[in-house]
Amino acid sequence: MSHSTVPSPPVTSGPARRHGLPALATAAAVALGALGLAAAPAFAETPAGADRPIRFHHQRLDWHGCKTGPDDRAGASLDAAGAQCAEVTVPLDYRRPGGRTISVAISRIKATDPAGRRGVLLTNPGGPGGPGLDLVASLAQWSPALTSRYDLIGMDPRFTGRSTPIRCGWKTDVFLRSAGPNRRTFNESAALMKELAAKCARGNRDVLPYASTRNTARDMDVVRAVLGEPKLSYLGYSYGTYLGAVYTQMFGARADRIVLDSAVNPDTYGPGLLSGNEPAITAALRNWAAWAAAHDKDHGLGDTTTEVLATVNHVNRAAARRPLRIGGYRIDSHHIPYLLFGPLYEDGEKAYADFATQVRALADATRGTVVTAPPSLKASLDSLFTGTGALDAQAPIICADRAASRDPETYFRDIQAHRADEPLYGPLIRNITPCAFWPTAPVEAPTKVRNGVPVLVVGNDGDPGSPYLGQQAMHRALTGSRMVTLRGAYRHATYLGAGNSCVNTTVERYLIDGVLPGGDVTCVKDVTPAG
Repeated sequence: MSHSTVPSPPVTSGPARRHGLPALATAAAVALGALGLAAAPAFAETPAGADRPIRFHHQRLDWHGCKTGPDDRAGASLDAAGAQCAEVTVPLDYRRPGGRTISVAISRIKATDPAGRRGVLLTNPGGPGGPGLDLVASLAQWSPALTSRYDLIGMDPRFTGRSTPIRCGWKTDVFLRSAGPNRRTFNESAALMKELAAKCARGNRDVLPYASTRNTARDMDVVRAVLGEPKLSYLGYSYGTYLGAVYTQMFGARADRIVLDSAVNPDTYGPGLLSGNEPAITAALRNWAAWAAAHDKDHGLGDTTTEVLATVNHVNRAAARRPLRIGGYRIDSHHIPYLLFGPLYEDGEKAYADFATQVRALADATRGTVVTAPPSLKASLDSLFTGTGALDAQAPIICADRAASRDPETYFRDIQAHRADEPLYGPLIRNITPCAFWPTAPVEAPTKVRNGVPVLVVGNDGDPGSPYLGQQAMHRALTGSRMVTLRGAYRHATYLGAGNSCVNTTVERYLIDGVLPGGDVTCVKDVTPAG
């Protein structure tokens, strides 16, 4: 449940991010403790029946160009990078491999050094619900070293992008909304969630139970087999870390070199995982506010951190009294906290300047005049109010992974209990979701991730989407893992995204040379790893 996040290259003009549900991404802020994890098996057991659809392992792929039409920018970037695309047939329901099938789209950029090729590296940009075909084009540009040693494999997970997509018919790409200041506004958000769930059920009810991460992990293993590989290496961001961890649990003996960046807490990933994120989000907001104060002459939000935060709170309170008019949109208390959350996923100069420009526009709108939205804010508003269908699979995946409370009162009581100490973000991250009204229940229990598969967990201690305590929980659950931490960053996606040579070198030494650090690694700006 996170921003679907593709890391930006170290030196570019702007973020390359698909707007999904922030959290993602994301994880609860409660540490697990030891819980006897040292006794976990070195490799997870492949569950009984997981190999039954063996006939799918021997299909022959029809590789072709990736661009589907003149407006297909993702396909065009793949073609320009020398990629090819194909479709893999998989069972809809792995318990019935002889039944209905669906198609999963993959992309491939072949290793540029065939003699030194060591296998395939499957990638996932996050989400959930984010298509992943074109991530390999970016990776090929940013990391020639990876491209030389691996066939880079992109994949649109089942029901996303080109992979038998679910269409919910929503006029929004993001279902995350704030409950607002009172019972009336909470009831409004609950009514919207109920409506969204009902819309998604129309025409999709028969496939919704099979949108789970466990089934996507099974699809990954079919892709591995179809590509003729005995093992699978993997790079996943945000939600992709949960997907990767589930794969290690289900198919641990087939996992090769696994990198999980901006890891979520595997024990809480599901409809309510955002509820512990407030301290990390607030810390990231304060870091941006300090930057904005230092650039007050450019943005006029206040010349101290306290003044900038006061401007932010003024915007939130004003929108609760009457909607703000931004372009053709009316922005109220349901929308403001989300608009003040998503931009915190990046901490670079341009990202911070864009966020300051957005807040300036919102602050101007509190005077009652119609304000023209700056481009970055307009993109977020378009996503909130019109939608493209690009993330229609997000709720189906989350709701298929873990059941949510179906009693609206449980959400309202939780919000009220934390309203005093979480006035801005609490009503957003603790609010009810479509899963409370979902028409189907999960067909499998949530995956308990506990194994000793060697994994490199990558993150930073200021991540607002996947808070550091959740990253550490993933590290503890994967007892064979090592963790590399970038200190002092406030962003989502660290490898390549942060442009930090220490992090990048540590990750690539593992992926390319197979050297998993002997212990956890701490990185600061552009120094050699410590640890």
